[in-house]
Amino acid sequence: MNGYLLAGGVLALAVSAIHIIAGHFDPVRPLLTSSMADVPKRTMHAVWHMVSVDLVATALTLLALAWWEPTGTALVAALTAARYAAYAVVFFVIATRVPGRASVFSLPQWILLAPIAILAGLGA
Repeated sequence: MNGYLLAGGVLALAVSAIHIIAGHFDPVRPLLTSSMADVPKRTMHAVWHMVSVDLVATALTLLALAWWEPTGTALVAALTAARYAAYAVVFFVIATRVPGRASVFSLPQWILLAPIAILAGLGA
């Protein structure tokens, strides 16, 4: 049993739940009631669901790797770590573009994504 991957998988499941539950109320509901044109609105809605699928799938992947440690675990864990690190960087960089003193905390998703990248990387 790989403890780092187990911890990363559990945290990734929690992040998935936060994304699905809180995301429905914060960005998705206002998006769907906005005056944005229908095609971009539906595209953004679909992308939100695609991210939901990706978050759950990678959480389950980390848990499976932790439990069974099959051949290729190090590679898959390293690629998952890189993906979560990239997600964290994207949120951090975009947050720095928000005006105000605490702009990096205006989009705090990077705070949840970075530890998953670190745990997956340590478990690789």
